[in-house]
Amino acid sequence: MNPVYRSTLNRDVKLPGPGEFAPVQIGQMCIWPPVVLAPMAGVTNYPFRSVCSRFGAGLYVSEMINARPLVDGRDKTLKLADFGPDESPRSLQLYGSDPYYVSEAVKRLVNEGRIDHLDMNFGCPVPKVTRKGGGAAIPLKPNLLRNIVRAAVNNSQRIPVTIKFRMGLNANYLTFLTAGRVAEDEGCAAVGLHARTAAQLYHGHAEWNAIAELKQAVKIPVLGNGDIWEAEDALRMMRQTGCDGVIVGRGCLGRPWLFRDLADVFNGRDPINPPNFGEVLDIMFGHARKLCEWFGERLAMHSFRRHASWYTKGFRMTSEVRGGLMRVETLEQLQELFRGADRSQPFPPSAMRVVRGKTTGVQKVALPAGFLNNLDDDTPSPGAANDAGDGG
Repeated sequence: MNPVYRSTLNRDVKLPGPGEFAPVQIGQMCIWPPVVLAPMAGVTNYPFRSVCSRFGAGLYVSEMINARPLVDGRDKTLKLADFGPDESPRSLQLYGSDPYYVSEAVKRLVNEGRIDHLDMNFGCPVPKVTRKGGGAAIPLKPNLLRNIVRAAVNNSQRIPVTIKFRMGLNANYLTFLTAGRVAEDEGCAAVGLHARTAAQLYHGHAEWNAIAELKQAVKIPVLGNGDIWEAEDALRMMRQTGCDGVIVGRGCLGRPWLFRDLADVFNGRDPINPPNFGEVLDIMFGHARKLCEWFGERLAMHSFRRHASWYTKGFRMTSEVRGGLMRVETLEQLQELFRGADRSQPFPPSAMRVVRGKTTGVQKVALPAGFLNNLDDDTPSPGAANDAGDGG
């Protein structure tokens, strides 16, 4: 590998020797390399999962699906819960704050044969969710968390259930060890920890030491999430924490070949250099085409604008092209913007660790009035089942 494409942070990371890492076992699924695509709202739909999976094996999880509208059979939710004909295993993340709707949603997913793996979201930090007691607020009430997890596991039949959560609300309310033990007690196949609090959102560096603590506290597989920007980051995380696998989120936005790099390093090979601009454009156009086929051109191209900015970050382009990316309405317009582009441009090394996706600062987490007064309460908060944000 050309060292210009390996950051100083990772330049001395050694490739794994034979047997250093093993596939992660989630129920009957054996995942190699031990890499999971993080559920990201509005991002990890079938077209994006399809593009990523071309570059390497692993587990590719759907964007978060809300249990309540799924039970009600709303068309938009059912479409988001769809998988492509070539997807296997079919992995879906479910959001729910009421054990009843979670149990009914899981029954539907399982009885209709829609999924091979179910992940539950307890990490969403979005204010419209937490202010109603949902998402990252739920682990503050371990009895409610237990009832929701139990509802999912008891109705999943042979489908493995995992849960994903954050370290806690903030530094004063850390809940990740309790959440991990609840998951283990209730029969979950694995847990995933985004090593930030809800108050941190996506700010600063993930605290990998929390992943190590969780690994010591439970006997089920632990997946670590946070700051996997290069393939070698995954090796560092697993060596430092002892976790069983990694979850990749913002690092693959506009860079789906990160999964190829991850497959390479876990199989003892140096990653090849990133694609040049022409190759990136071909990948980008293919992604946009798949999205148009799946959702229709107008909706697809509006949602693709941010993907286009991620794909092209760091490459030399005129201000007119940059501005045009935010106005594209059709696939043809997108392609026309790059008709005269210098396709030979190498991938810019400066863009390797540039943060993509959410970069918001810290927040004071919004909670329902009096929510912290009785943390033993197991009653779902009114209205929490009707909102869902991102994947946490």
